[in-house]
Amino acid sequence: MAKLEKTLTGDFTEVLRKIESGILGGSVSASLEGSSDFSYRGARCAVRVFERYSAMGSNRVSLSVTLFQNEGKEIYLSAITAGGSQALFFKVNTFGEEAFLDKLREIIE
Repeated sequence: MAKLEKTLTGDFTEVLRKIESGILGGSVSASLEGSSDFSYRGARCAVRVFERYSAMGSNRVSLSVTLFQNEGKEIYLSAITAGGSQALFFKVNTFGEEAFLDKLREIIE
């Protein structure tokens, strides 16, 4: 597991669109596996779960991205990767997870 938490500014819809298109366009094997959007009293939340093949680990890794914005201008991002290990009881190879998170870092910075 690798994790990234960051506070962003900008238009919520545009930040979400940029993340979606950047992740899906960044790898031929990337896919959007699920999504959820919620708004209530001026607050917005969007959850996206992406998956892609990791050649380094010869397996698939997932990336869950959550964006949250209340009535203010700040957008809170939480991203967590999973998968990517070949071991039975503990993680041996997390290169694929880190690479997936690095792609997200490139997109938001």
